[in-house]
Amino acid sequence: MTARAFITGVSGTTLSGEERSFLRESQPWGLILFQRNVATPQQLTALVASFRDVVGRPQAPVLIDQEGGRVQRLGPPHWPRYPEGAQYGRIWERDRAEGLAAAHLGARLIAHDLIALGIDVDCLPLADVPTPDADPVIGDRAYGESAEKVAAIAGAVAAGLMEGGVLPVLKHLPGHGRATADSHHYLPTVAADRVTLEAVDFAAFRPLAGLPLGMTAHVVFSAFDPRSPATTSVTMVQDVIRDSIGFEGLLMSDDISMGALSGSVERRSRAAIDAGCDVVLHCSGKLEEMRAVAGAVPHLTGKSAARAAAAIAARRQPVREIDVAEARTAFAALLGGGRAVDVRAVLS
Repeated sequence: MTARAFITGVSGTTLSGEERSFLRESQPWGLILFQRNVATPQQLTALVASFRDVVGRPQAPVLIDQEGGRVQRLGPPHWPRYPEGAQYGRIWERDRAEGLAAAHLGARLIAHDLIALGIDVDCLPLADVPTPDADPVIGDRAYGESAEKVAAIAGAVAAGLMEGGVLPVLKHLPGHGRATADSHHYLPTVAADRVTLEAVDFAAFRPLAGLPLGMTAHVVFSAFDPRSPATTSVTMVQDVIRDSIGFEGLLMSDDISMGALSGSVERRSRAAIDAGCDVVLHCSGKLEEMRAVAGAVPHLTGKSAARAAAAIAARRQPVREIDVAEARTAFAALLGGGRAVDVRAVLS
């Protein structure tokens, strides 16, 4: 079956009859999960399997936001807590190699948690470079305050996820770090000039441009397009994300129902596709909105279909098995400043 160009949420811990009918008929490319969908490992594994069974595509992607810190859909008592991204940056300041090792190992452990449930996409890493006057929506989720540091740690996170069989999603293209408003609620405008954006914000994403999946920012960059946020701006998607940054993977919108965007969900969805997004992300789990998004987007064809196929092809079985207990001990030692465990041996 040919998938449609959207990723959907669902409302609860099991699929309702109406949701099953909707998923079967509309064929979303993927499913995204939130805390409202999570009860136990057994329940979540069954939900993931039922989604793939209903759409009839065993390789249909299942996504989650499992960053650590404030953004972690899975947590105790069934899953560990992971640190916020800034913790890896603090370790980097002490010792760069240890900072990268901690980021890599933390992501590898997250991948271990996710793949056991059938979840094969994590909306991570962030390559946003925050500024002191920015809204805290990014804040300690970011790895640091320089493009070099952010790109290096984000690359280590992406590598750890992929080694564990989970696809990373690079976000929020082309940068949410300067936004002075939370795009979940308001539309931020960034007034920085082109030279600054190219040298800092966009520079953090360039080393990661080969990742298979990316997510846009609902942010206006007035130096490039004073009217439309990146998600719905042809200039931002084509000239900046594709050309200047060089991102080659499948590009999804951030949640199309967020407060930063205006108009109906149909209008927003069409605008995102028209701007060059390959896939629209819709998270609320509200069935009427889900139907509206499905009716507004096309089936995946052409370059978008090729990017979607390439992303799925990039997914692989874990490169190597790890001793999870040993890996968690090594991870805890890195977070605590200890050096007693050889992380390379754990990952070899």
